[in-house]
Amino acid sequence: MKTRDMNRDWIATARTLSQALPYLQRYAGATVVIKLGGHAMGSDEAMDDFARDVVLMRQVGINPVVVHGGGPMINAMLERLEIKSEFVNGKRVTDVATVEVVEMVLSGVVNKRIVSAINRQGGKAVGLSGKDANLMICDQTNADLGFVGTPAEMNPAILHELFANDTIPVIAPLGVGRQGETFNVNGDTAAGAIAGALAADRLLLLTDVAGVKNGEGEVLTELKAQQIRDLIAEGVIAGGMIPKTETALAAIDLGVRAAVILDGRAPNACLLELFTEHGAGSIIRAD
Repeated sequence: MKTRDMNRDWIATARTLSQALPYLQRYAGATVVIKLGGHAMGSDEAMDDFARDVVLMRQVGINPVVVHGGGPMINAMLERLEIKSEFVNGKRVTDVATVEVVEMVLSGVVNKRIVSAINRQGGKAVGLSGKDANLMICDQTNADLGFVGTPAEMNPAILHELFANDTIPVIAPLGVGRQGETFNVNGDTAAGAIAGALAADRLLLLTDVAGVKNGEGEVLTELKAQQIRDLIAEGVIAGGMIPKTETALAAIDLGVRAAVILDGRAPNACLLELFTEHGAGSIIRAD
């Protein structure tokens, strides 16, 4: 017969689970779209941690949707194949050869790695791209940039079918054109469009920073849409944070209840955001 004393860690764990109850109830049946990128994609350990969190979300009744990027992997493959890229105003021109590599890497290597990680943790994930079932029909963003697309029509019926079968969609940010051509879509933009089409409760944008910061470098935990616009106009929000926040604003305009920019490097970042009082990162809501 074994005996053991209750230690503080066990008690704290039980208290945390108990405190999570109202949030578990709050999000039961909700749709949460997660844009995966940065550190969470960098190592097998980080990927497994993320996958475990996604499976737990599905287990407690949330409908998670994972939308991923893959820029560094695309760059590495283009270099390996000795395909040289041209740039217009700092943006890569996606020609025929490049878009073939983009599709191969995103829909093949990256997408299936995430699907496999989720399945290893006991989930049931299926890999898609925006081309499947005409999920994301795109128009060309700029003729000078080649096969770069902007979502124009969304058809999320396939995602609802997957939810009904307890399946987690993992989506590569590729769209289909009016003539059947393949378009490369910015991962954040794709995640925002998908969240809007689903009227998602939350859009979680995982980054490599702690959240939106004020002029003193402090993370702002709650913001309204107009505050974001003001911070952009004042130059406080700058650089790579601008497209993140603009994606959040666009998603909210499409009907997403709230968007959160959070640090994907933090352990269990998604769970902290959804199931604790303090959350994780910066939550942005409509005015």
